[in-house]
Amino acid sequence: MEQLLKREDVAVEDTWDLERVYADETAWQTEFEETRGLVQAYGQKQGTVTKDREVVRQLLDAYYELSRKANKLFVYASERRDQDTTNSTYQKMADQAYSLMVQVDSASAFLEPELLALGEDWLKEAMDSEELSFYKRVLELMLRGNAHTLKPEQEQLLAEAGVMSGAPRELYQMFNTADLRFPEAVDSEGNAHTLTGSTFVQLEMSSDRTLRQSAYENLYGTYDTFQNTMAGLFAANIKQASFFARSRKFASTRAYYLHDSNIPERVYDNLIETIHQNMDVMHRYVSLRKKMLGVDELHMYDVYVPLLAEFDKKYSFAEAQKMVKEGLQPLGEEYATLLDRAFTERWIDRYENEGKRGGAYSWGSYDTTPYVLMNYDHTLDSVFTLAHELGHSMHSYYSCSNQPYAYADYKIFVAEVASTCNEALLIRHLLAQCTDIQERAHLINHFLESFKGTVYRQTMFAEFEMICHRKVEAGETLTADGLKALYKDLNAQYFGTDMVTDDAIAMEWARIPHFYTPFYVYQYATGFSAAIALSERILTEGEPALADYKAFLKTGGSMDPIEELRIAGVDMEQPQPIKKALDLFAELVTEMEQICEQL
Repeated sequence: MEQLLKREDVAVEDTWDLERVYADETAWQTEFEETRGLVQAYGQKQGTVTKDREVVRQLLDAYYELSRKANKLFVYASERRDQDTTNSTYQKMADQAYSLMVQVDSASAFLEPELLALGEDWLKEAMDSEELSFYKRVLELMLRGNAHTLKPEQEQLLAEAGVMSGAPRELYQMFNTADLRFPEAVDSEGNAHTLTGSTFVQLEMSSDRTLRQSAYENLYGTYDTFQNTMAGLFAANIKQASFFARSRKFASTRAYYLHDSNIPERVYDNLIETIHQNMDVMHRYVSLRKKMLGVDELHMYDVYVPLLAEFDKKYSFAEAQKMVKEGLQPLGEEYATLLDRAFTERWIDRYENEGKRGGAYSWGSYDTTPYVLMNYDHTLDSVFTLAHELGHSMHSYYSCSNQPYAYADYKIFVAEVASTCNEALLIRHLLAQCTDIQERAHLINHFLESFKGTVYRQTMFAEFEMICHRKVEAGETLTADGLKALYKDLNAQYFGTDMVTDDAIAMEWARIPHFYTPFYVYQYATGFSAAIALSERILTEGEPALADYKAFLKTGGSMDPIEELRIAGVDMEQPQPIKKALDLFAELVTEMEQICEQL
């Protein structure tokens, strides 16, 4: 049985270099105390906003400097905690940093309502002045949200409520990563395998069906044991989101969460409607998978296993680096140089260890390089995860390098575009190099599985989430039984009649952390669709398209995300990008069906 390393036993070269952020915890604590003092001092400025433009500029300057410092502290502490969630020192630091972020929100809660109290006419004139032209977009966004901005004392109360509102997410993460334990999965020869949130997908890719079924049933069976706890946390998170939406006078929680990025709700609805209109292609792929695996019944534990076992090979991290660098060559020399820095300067925490947070992400602060957390498991999926997370990293790097702090943070709506564009370029590179029909089938299957997981499945998640929020808004109670029934029904609809929709899958919602960031998941599907269009432009048009793409990467949060994508050449207010992506999916399903007849 493979044993996970303790954090202190992991090779340094396989870890991220967070010492470049703070030399040690003492240095972090010193800056934490200094920043906390600045937060308290800023809170004393309440009531000092006047029509003196210089005073307004100084208040805005001080706020963004304060936010910048607190964010750096928060990112460092959170990443330290994520590398080993059992470490009590890092747990405490992360809690301190989160509380500090809430204190910043509370101390600065007066700023926006006091600025808005100066009057729309004054603000419109002031934003074009020499003193405040730098903050023109900041002031424009304040005016846009004026109808949802409350009185100063109400804003402060909502900010202070942030400590409680984050509890469901924090409790879920701690329970899911630090406390939850799964029985070992057992293969057809009786060998035991460690089952964690991170190893689950790897085990589900095994050619040993007994092992896949064991991992599947043990994972979801464990979640089912805690179904009421999981349902309570899930419902509590939706209730807190609904509370803030109502408090800010939004018609729905969805409207509240889409407002910040100025995304029309019809974008969300168009996605679900377009997917529903093309469900037949997904069902064709499920039928093809059943045929190629040669099973009488296709179960959910059969959806990850490669269709061609002989190409289910492993890739060292060095091989993954080489594949990613070669696949992303169309993005130019500058991009390649940044990739080299990511690999040589230890931006990446590579492998799983005891207590490490599952999954993968890219995260950094304005004053640091981006950092990537991975649980690299030597599969083709992990190779693509590396390309994906580095896409996030490069987007952040370009944004922070070309925008001031106030405008560097891009919106979630575009957050998945650069990462998925990297995946699209990589798969095209690998397919272009492929001459063996079985290997081509293996690669096409990977892309189809990625498409299924990113477009169809994330849309299913988005539909599930939308329905759950609407139920809470209508005064209904979310129970474990109700959540399980809804989720199981959606799986049956999306996967079709050739998939056995067993009871275990009804608990899958409990292991999806993104549900604790409401109305996030739909953007995986829209981002994937945009990325398909952008990657095709880059490959067919070359330098002009690349110039547009880099211009997009550099925009940060300086404009609305819909407009940022238009710079790159994609209009997500129209259904065409989603339809084009689905057309590509259908084309590759057809090719896979033809290959199946030849094998």
